Amino acid sequence: MYEELIEVAKLARDNAYAPYSNFKVGAALKTKTGKIFQGCNIENSALSMTNCAERTAFFKAISEGEKEFEEIAIVGGKDDELILCPPCGACRQVMNEFCDKDFKIVLFDGKDEDVYTLEEILPLGFKL
Repeated sequence: MYEELIEVAKLARDNAYAPYSNFKVGAALKTKTGKIFQGCNIENSALSMTNCAERTAFFKAISEGEKEFEEIAIVGGKDDELILCPPCGACRQVMNEFCDKDFKIVLFDGKDEDVYTLEEILPLGFKL
């Protein structure tokens, strides 16, 4: 069901810049209008300056005027080995800012996909 989104996330992962952790992550974010935005993780030697794939995809989409999102696929792992790679807390909070509780998060480990809603992975998210 999420094959296309997962494939786009895998392609995004190819662009990851991860010389410190060697842990490459790609994300494919689908808007409610059907557009897909790619993101990859981008590390920095000052590790707190690193940006996750999910936030990269969100920030690209938002900077181009998109603010309504349907789902995101996330793939990550070292070298060619993919593992389930759930979003970090910062990424979950960004999702919470722009998505409703039914927003879908698709995690793919190379053979299986797990699908969660935003409410499932962030049950008490902070919103003003």
